[in-house]
Amino acid sequence: MNAAEPKNRIVLGLEYDGSRFFGFQRQRQKPTVQEELERAAGRVADGPVTVHCAGRTDTGVHALCQVVHFDISVERSERAWVLGCNSHLPAGASVLWARHAGPDFHARFSARARTYRYRILNRWTRPGLLAGRISWERRKLDAARMHEAAQHLLGEQDFSSFRAPGCQAKHAVRTLSAIRVERVGNEVVIEVTANAFLYHMVRNIAGTLVEVGAGKRSPEWVADVLAGRRRSEAGVTATADGLYFVGVEYPDYPELPTFETSAFPRGWNLS
Repeated sequence: MNAAEPKNRIVLGLEYDGSRFFGFQRQRQKPTVQEELERAAGRVADGPVTVHCAGRTDTGVHALCQVVHFDISVERSERAWVLGCNSHLPAGASVLWARHAGPDFHARFSARARTYRYRILNRWTRPGLLAGRISWERRKLDAARMHEAAQHLLGEQDFSSFRAPGCQAKHAVRTLSAIRVERVGNEVVIEVTANAFLYHMVRNIAGTLVEVGAGKRSPEWVADVLAGRRRSEAGVTATADGLYFVGVEYPDYPELPTFETSAFPRGWNLS
């Protein structure tokens, strides 16, 4: 940055309830996370703010620890950014932490991996308390079979079969480093980590694994779907309400909190 440019780069971690917003990215005449966050941060900065996020989420998709950055010229403490933004954000969104960063950090381009979680309420009756925050499948699911099937997706692969129409990515090759499926009470939870994701990729994977869990397909079928590279061969797109952006990995910036370490930031007076 030169002397004419903003001198402070601020990084925020935030959570939000996707059912209250029309996605992350700013849209005309619709409430979005970006619009509300920029408005709140602008009040703290006493001027306009433009935020850049680690991964844009669609309408109805939630975040446990979305990461954004923006540049400003004013001096504010990290604590002031958290408390100030939260005093102006609407219900359903909360800043978890703030950090000062150097000009080389970028919320999107500095990320080495991202993790998503897909939650399925697996019982006979629909959700009540969790409506809008969890998917629902009334058929009994075998989480162990789903986990077995999911392992076929590991590694560097062409995920064209799980790519939604309208995806603007230049290619469909992604590296999936971890995927697990487990049952937690009456929930089935799918968690996926990759270097990057295609449009609707996690929701399409979830819809495909549900077919295996319901006994309609074998675990090996997922390998065939992947090899076919045709979206029509995979399962239906799972609903947005069960999807959560869990967090981002920045190995070159170990000072940044994660979802697991963000509850009580170190070195802060929290009284």
